[in-house]
Amino acid sequence: MLVSEVIATRYGGGTVERAGKLASSFADGSRTVRWRKKRETSAMIETAQQYIQRITAHVEGKQPLAVQAATAKKLERLIKGLRMSKLRKRPAADRWSASEIVAHLADAEIVTGFRMRLILGAPGSPIAAYDQDSWVTSGHYEKRDPRKSVEQFRVAREANLALLESLTLEQWKQHGMHSERGQETIEQIVRMTAGHDINHLQQIERILPGK
Repeated sequence: MLVSEVIATRYGGGTVERAGKLASSFADGSRTVRWRKKRETSAMIETAQQYIQRITAHVEGKQPLAVQAATAKKLERLIKGLRMSKLRKRPAADRWSASEIVAHLADAEIVTGFRMRLILGAPGSPIAAYDQDSWVTSGHYEKRDPRKSVEQFRVAREANLALLESLTLEQWKQHGMHSERGQETIEQIVRMTAGHDINHLQQIERILPGK
């Protein structure tokens, strides 16, 4: 599946303008290696390609950088004025709370930033996957202050967007080798990250109706 788009989007106080089209292909769409990734809705098994398609479907027709630039403020709006007990309440025993989702986004942004810098410094580098559910437990997400998690997310996201703004067209095409999803370019990571944002924002909206 080919991804081609002109990146020319304004966000915050900065401008990202990249002339030309960025064209790249998702790694081995026929991959049959199955991988387990628990979701906050249910445990499910899907192929790497199915996961990519599901997440990137959220950004069809959207500018991924504009989506990413707007996420921190959306998170702030979603949790504003709500009691800690409500934010930390799980909708079910096996589903993350709004607070845990925000903590996950904050940590995931650190991971994304590291992966992009690893690729840029040494193109073709291996990219390790991680168990997000074990991070929820080992990182004590249930105890984290969601407002501090949003701030952590905002700072990391702004740093990553600033990095992306500085890249050349060729750097957008550089890739790493994800242990589960195969080859991933910087462009693909940006699209995946934007889709990941939307996916979790929608989850929070379902947990906190009326927000």
